[in-house]
Amino acid sequence: MSQPSLRHFIAEDDLTRDEFIALIENAIELKASWKRGEIRDTLRNRTMAMIFEKASTRTRTSFEAGMVQLGGHALNLTPTDSQLGRGEPIEDTSRVLSEMVDVAMLRTHSHETIEHFASVSSIPVINGLTDKLHPCQLLADMQTFFEVRGNIAGATIAWLGAGNTNMCNSFINTAKLLDFKLNIACPPDLAPDDALLGACASNAELIDDVTAACENVDVVVTDVWASMGQEEETMQLNSLLSPYQVNDQIMSCAGKDAIFMHCLPAHRGEEVTASVIDGPQSVVWQEAGNRLHAQKALLEMLVA
Repeated sequence: MSQPSLRHFIAEDDLTRDEFIALIENAIELKASWKRGEIRDTLRNRTMAMIFEKASTRTRTSFEAGMVQLGGHALNLTPTDSQLGRGEPIEDTSRVLSEMVDVAMLRTHSHETIEHFASVSSIPVINGLTDKLHPCQLLADMQTFFEVRGNIAGATIAWLGAGNTNMCNSFINTAKLLDFKLNIACPPDLAPDDALLGACASNAELIDDVTAACENVDVVVTDVWASMGQEEETMQLNSLLSPYQVNDQIMSCAGKDAIFMHCLPAHRGEEVTASVIDGPQSVVWQEAGNRLHAQKALLEMLVA
């Protein structure tokens, strides 16, 4: 079997703009093909190792199902059932897996972990989520926008909530890559990293007023207020972030055809009201389902 030149997908800009768009177009076709019941075995006899330090529903299901749908196989590894839990260096695990599987996906706490893993890997490495970035989610989000509205270049997205999270970071990177505008409304204490914001200043902007940030935008997006591992800070975060809740009043400020996105899981009554997430402007279920197809397109790009 021929092997493509080694590439990783650790951050959004590991792809060029043209590659990102081509990947989305392939994801849309893969979704249509799957719905037609067609068999596709581009990853026949290929194996992916999935390493989870953090619990997962969508990431595990979408990658595992995706490998099966492309004719391959996925292995699930956690610290409790592998040598990672007994202190094996992540670089050693990377070297071993490089001898046994064709691609590795990590969902881990520290971004440095995946960087160390990729630095010695001889197989493609995919970022399934770190504390810094969540690039696979952005693939699905962008696929959803393309399906619903077409090319995102020139569109405007409003981000409401904490600005120093992996999801907001990934939206900032993608705004620059795909040339859309990102309005970020967040508490000053939870603002994005200055260096990241500065590098993407032509596409991402902090806006103090929530209503102004959402005025005539094409998308309103948010995330849970207390991410995994922040449970002890829930009360403080809820207090800081309550003015940034996405509700019917906020959605009425957006463009008349605006859509609502959320990477899930969602807490109705906190970062978003039930009337919005379960309402007609919400595309969150389509967005969640697109994790499967966007990641299949990514796997084909890196492995097939």
